[in-house]
Amino acid sequence: MTQELAAARDIRPWQDAARPVDERVDALVAEMTLDEKLAQLYGVWVGASDDGGADVAPHQHEMDDHIDLDGLLPSGLGQLTRQFGTAPIDAASGALSLVRTQERIVAANRFGIPALAHEECLAGFAAWGATAYPVPLSWGATFDPELVERMSRRIGADMRSVGVHQGLAPVLDVVRDARWGRTEETIGEDPYLVGTIGTAYVRGLEASGVIATLKHFVGYSASKGGRNLAPVSVGPRELADVLLPPFEMAVREGGPRSVMNAYTDLDGVPTAADRTLLTELLRDTWGFEGTVVADYFTIAFLKLLHGTAESWADAAGAALEAGIDVELPTVKTFGEPLRRAVEAGAVAESTIDTALRRVLRQKAELGMLDADWSPVPSALEGVGVTDADALRGRIDLDSPENRALAARLAEEAVVLAKNDGTLPIAPSSPRTIAVIGPNADDPYAMLGCYSFPAHVVVQHPGVAMGIEIPTLLEALRAEFPGSDIRHATGTSVDGGETEGIADAAALAASADVVILALGDRAGLFGRGTSGEGCDAEALDLPGAQQELVDAVLATGTPTVVTLLTGRPYALGRAVTDAAAIVQAFFAGEEGAPAIAGVLSGRVNPSGRLPVSIPATPGSQPTTYLAAPLARANGVSNVDPTPAFPFGHGLGYSAFEWESFTGDEDEIGVDGEANVRLRLRNSGDRAGTEVVQLYLHDPVASVVRPVQRLIGYTRVELGPGEEAEVRFTVPAELASFTGRSGERIVEPGEIVLSAGRSSGDLPFAHTVRLVGATRRVDHTRRLHPDVAIVSVD
Repeated sequence: MTQELAAARDIRPWQDAARPVDERVDALVAEMTLDEKLAQLYGVWVGASDDGGADVAPHQHEMDDHIDLDGLLPSGLGQLTRQFGTAPIDAASGALSLVRTQERIVAANRFGIPALAHEECLAGFAAWGATAYPVPLSWGATFDPELVERMSRRIGADMRSVGVHQGLAPVLDVVRDARWGRTEETIGEDPYLVGTIGTAYVRGLEASGVIATLKHFVGYSASKGGRNLAPVSVGPRELADVLLPPFEMAVREGGPRSVMNAYTDLDGVPTAADRTLLTELLRDTWGFEGTVVADYFTIAFLKLLHGTAESWADAAGAALEAGIDVELPTVKTFGEPLRRAVEAGAVAESTIDTALRRVLRQKAELGMLDADWSPVPSALEGVGVTDADALRGRIDLDSPENRALAARLAEEAVVLAKNDGTLPIAPSSPRTIAVIGPNADDPYAMLGCYSFPAHVVVQHPGVAMGIEIPTLLEALRAEFPGSDIRHATGTSVDGGETEGIADAAALAASADVVILALGDRAGLFGRGTSGEGCDAEALDLPGAQQELVDAVLATGTPTVVTLLTGRPYALGRAVTDAAAIVQAFFAGEEGAPAIAGVLSGRVNPSGRLPVSIPATPGSQPTTYLAAPLARANGVSNVDPTPAFPFGHGLGYSAFEWESFTGDEDEIGVDGEANVRLRLRNSGDRAGTEVVQLYLHDPVASVVRPVQRLIGYTRVELGPGEEAEVRFTVPAELASFTGRSGERIVEPGEIVLSAGRSSGDLPFAHTVRLVGATRRVDHTRRLHPDVAIVSVD
């Protein structure tokens, strides 16, 4: 549309979609008062609970100032917080409520600017009745970025269909201490796995039209003692080489439009006030152009928890100067305190304008400044939107297609850690199966803390979960219809009761096989054994579950220890005495049928551990990314060697790894090395092998981890089929942060190993890098090229 036509139709410049976005934004900023500018830089949580015992964000009720919405809206509003994710509401009713709220916001401010609506979407759209997918730790277990991208596309499509613009996911924190309660929200303990899976999630969500939000930038998972929000004291090398790479990869390759800061401080500097991270690295170096949104109440925490701000105004100024654009979840510091700071000259209005332009640019790109913008989402188009009762039940956020995808993801995520041949259990052979344990008959055992039922529904007694979630007991009865299945709880997840253990052991003794269902209960701030604020002192199974394990194993009945957890646990004698060990990380609404399918053989397991399973409960913190002296050695009596290492997983197919060869013995520090693995399915059923490529740097100018994952691929082969997996490895993948703080590729030997896991590396090829030390930066290559070639 020409400017003349726009003028003729009385379209203001910022409403004219034919104009360049920056021109529209500049025109709007020039017209706005200070109050109108500030209004775009905060959200409002109008649906937050007022029950002080039911926080869903840290210190929520210390922040709940009364919000005068009628007083705020004439200036406008930047964001709406969790319209769907705060209380159980029907999807159509929620969508209609959002329409009416947006109409109210648009009518109240003189520019007609709507608010951007955001929601949680960590393991699915966090709304009542929406699909509960497996948690991110399960995504990592799949080693399947393409499948994760398909999932996030569906999550985003559901969110957009009801009017949501931004999703607060994915979590790109790398596990450094599995005692941390939010381990379940992470993708794993390796930065390359976290980066590739997380970037795939970003691509899917963004492709659906929803803004992806990388979090928590950065260091949150390295908090001392695994305690939520505790200080982080990592060195610059661990920060650069372990914690930052997943964010860097996602920014470069995923196209996220938002980043959320971490709650924690890094070496005494809260990330909410760290300009070196939020502006100099993220924007100036990496080129990120989107918005930085504050994790809930994190700006206020500069005063309340960190003690680095004397007033709310000081906190607001520090965060804004650092690079935070939007205060979430509700206005606390970016309103009146920030206005006073600007008027006093403590904060320049130009700093406000910088953040404002980012916010308005995002709204313009979403079409929210267009003259013909409508608040009616696609799910309500063509439907009368005046009668909430008539609309109720018309929107399905848990479609059969969603459930099928949730099932596929769960099936690929189940890890068979041990098997003496007891599995699979043939459904055609009737037997007595004892199903024992606290997680055998509880649908919540499938859900993480950010699933809507575990996050919100549990705080509303009498309200249905909103989705169908079969328990493991129900799934086993469906999977083994000809067997006599008997059940005993034995003990609760974390209550410590022991009086039921003897009866459970007696049941085990009378059975042909035992399925022992153990693990976690997700919750928030101490209301569970896993989840935000549910940290563990050690990695013992919660409550009296280890006593239950020991009693059942003592009967001698073949026992399949089945774990439904949010973190890995030490399993005591189960590692040696259990017939099989099956690990599932909160596998979602279709998790129980997936586990049952693995037990019966209907599903051939292909999951791999995204975190190591420890041999002992107290050797933390440790991960497989360990330097020589962080491994078992002769100078410490503590052996951190895991029971099952990162990347480990078994299946029901037999794969022979026949040969591993390299084309080059020497390359330049800017060259490429080619290696190839030949493998064959020598078993009698189709299966998937996960081929992992590791790099070892024997001699470097700084201490390096003994092994580091640099590539992987899933290889699907039928019985008798053979394939060659080819990796082309750029020398940049050997780079690390040197003594000067610059990323370098050093000359010298590197060893490329093909592995079934980080602890099972049957083949290796040594390559010598030659030339002068080479400096590389954020434009370096991040991946090997991978090709799978069938062999006749």
